[in-house]
Amino acid sequence: MSLQSSVAARSASANSRPDVPAKITWEEKKVLTATLVGTTIEWYDFFVYAQAAGLAFVPLFFSPMTQNNPLLAQIISFATIGLSFLFRPLGAIVSGHMGDRFGRRGVLVMTLILMGSATALIGLLPTYAQIGAWAPALLMFLRILQGFSAGGEWGGAALMSVESAPVNRRSFFGSFPQIGTPLGMILATGVLWAMTAALGKQAMLEWGWRLPFLFSIVLIVIGAVIRRSVEESPVFKAMHQRRKESSAPLRELFRHHSGKIFRTALTFMANNAAGYILIAFIISYGLNVLKMPSDQLLLVSTLAAVSWFAFTLLGGLMGDWIGRVRSFQIGYAIMAVWAVPMWFLIDSKSAVLFFIGALGLTIGLGLSYGPQAALYAELFPAEIRYSGVSVSYALGAILGGAFAPAIAQWIIGTYGESWRVGVYIAVLAVISLVAVSTIRDPQGVDLNAQDHGPS
Repeated sequence: MSLQSSVAARSASANSRPDVPAKITWEEKKVLTATLVGTTIEWYDFFVYAQAAGLAFVPLFFSPMTQNNPLLAQIISFATIGLSFLFRPLGAIVSGHMGDRFGRRGVLVMTLILMGSATALIGLLPTYAQIGAWAPALLMFLRILQGFSAGGEWGGAALMSVESAPVNRRSFFGSFPQIGTPLGMILATGVLWAMTAALGKQAMLEWGWRLPFLFSIVLIVIGAVIRRSVEESPVFKAMHQRRKESSAPLRELFRHHSGKIFRTALTFMANNAAGYILIAFIISYGLNVLKMPSDQLLLVSTLAAVSWFAFTLLGGLMGDWIGRVRSFQIGYAIMAVWAVPMWFLIDSKSAVLFFIGALGLTIGLGLSYGPQAALYAELFPAEIRYSGVSVSYALGAILGGAFAPAIAQWIIGTYGESWRVGVYIAVLAVISLVAVSTIRDPQGVDLNAQDHGPS
């Protein structure tokens, strides 16, 4: 039985008996594995860079600036993280256009290979001491390629999982590409922690930092093989049967769905900003300001990512139980309340309290991240869905996480009080809470419908 007919049959069965969870079929397990493994690898690549920007890149690629203005050098190093976000919309537009016309699977393989290749090449880059200003220039170019790739990755993975799900489990299925984010962080921080513990800080700065980037080559091969083994999304197949090509999906997207794009972007803004504070800034803050041991910080970050994973999966389940919007609202309310107090725990310099502070943040992060794929997929009609979810995600990332670590570094350098970073995150959480509250929960809509109406 094909995945398309299997999903249709199971959806009807699940709807007739909603209290009885249907068993996940072999084809659906393949889809979930492909989206999970692919996004984990993509985000491993992305997070290795983000953490290296806080731990190693300043002396390696911005050494003259380090001597004259260390604070500015660190801000610029973090800003290279944000640089890639500016190219996410371009990647989202190109990948979304191709995904809406030619299918989700091929685009997903393409973005995975592009991301992994850029990451591996970073591991081969000469430093500033070897080639001068070309070193940061090449670093930023490869970071742009990472951003272009990430712009198309999430939308395709989200749609493959949600469009392959029975109607009453879309949020749970959609949480699989979402948990790829904390799993990528676990993998990235775990590799950095193990190598730092094994090689020592000096060897990591000299040459060991390259190994996590080169490890991406192995992951690319694994991910590409798995992704090529799955069937195309059943919703895309049905759409393709209705018409051979969409006449102008991008024009349709911006002409009739700009309001949805704006609201969904704002909905993601706080989650992405808080996520990058957790991923990139907190470790750097603990190392450079609190002077805590790097192996402790990487271990704490890895454990926090495990918590993020668990609460993201819970958020996906809650999206099916109580609705996508309600899960978002609970997550953002927790984030807004916890954003300031967590810094007083972090500033204690105790690894245990540091972890508790980060743990509280991951609760809000997970509950507002797990149901995102289902919410986005159900808001846009099939013909422009890939473009819609990808562009919304990319714009939300620019508004949120693109420069969050750099802004946090500027706040610390200017005011010297970490709780002000919490105020920054709390304000974003309130904005995103208001934005998601304006969306009518689309739970259960027909994903094959050509127009879902106003949100």
